[in-house]
Amino acid sequence: MRAAVLSAPGTITIADVPAPEPAADEVRIRLEGCGVCASNLEPWAGLDWMTYPGDAGGLGHEGWGVIDAVGAEIDDLTPGDRVAALSYRSFADADVAKASMVAKLPPQLDGQPFPGEPLGCAFNIFRRSDIQPGQTVAIIGIGFLGAVLTRLATDAGARVIAISRRQESLDLARHYGAAETIPMHDHYAIIDQVKALTDGAMCERVIEAVGKQWPLDLAGELIAFGGRLVIAGYHQDGPRQVSMQNWNWKGIDVVNAHERDAEVQLRGVQEAIDAVASGRLDPAPLYTHRYTLDQLGEALDATRDKPEGFVKALVMLS
Repeated sequence: MRAAVLSAPGTITIADVPAPEPAADEVRIRLEGCGVCASNLEPWAGLDWMTYPGDAGGLGHEGWGVIDAVGAEIDDLTPGDRVAALSYRSFADADVAKASMVAKLPPQLDGQPFPGEPLGCAFNIFRRSDIQPGQTVAIIGIGFLGAVLTRLATDAGARVIAISRRQESLDLARHYGAAETIPMHDHYAIIDQVKALTDGAMCERVIEAVGKQWPLDLAGELIAFGGRLVIAGYHQDGPRQVSMQNWNWKGIDVVNAHERDAEVQLRGVQEAIDAVASGRLDPAPLYTHRYTLDQLGEALDATRDKPEGFVKALVMLS
């Protein structure tokens, strides 16, 4: 099979490797596609503690496709089942996953791409956010996660203030239900606008979905006394500083909303499947750019550079 290998920073090669064989508790998935995650960008750029080349298919963890082989212990999944998987070498024609880490896709989703891991991530962040009807929720950063969270928070009865750099991102937030949008250009102007919109009370919930220092600083300013600051951004490029004086004075809860418990991750995927299949969430407008496996480097560059109209890239494998 074909598999993409990160052979050096900024360099992808396509290797011809043996297809993986499932262990007794695993299934093999003939992949239809795999989403490109912003967490891929640090290894793509090159980090001091990384080694190269990486594993075949190794950056891909947002795959979906059709099971074509099952391990000896599997009795609830069969070849032909279409699934989303929590697996980790999915920039390839096939990947294996533990049977406990795949979720069946219902017929309502036939023909639709379904990167289950990032959708599940959004649902798990939403659950950890504990958003209640009538609350004001600021979401900083309207990319894929921010857009999905905007819809979920709005459906929960919250008033969403979306804050993002690009006008097209703010337009996307409106599409997904944001009541207010603020361009992310001037730190103090944003604070003043949120004060005006909340009569000085600020926001019961703030979700930071960028993964950089300034948005984290801004989140601490926008959170209300006794509120919950939810860190959904992927802060993996170095240490951060926080205004502990401000956080302490306000008495806020701070939630790092990235899940590492596989069962919890899968719960989010299943919740996402149910929401999309029922029509409660339509993620199709978020899948803006599609690439072949040979174009994975271009997909990573687009994820980094965000050309006009970009939200999320998918690498299509079949």
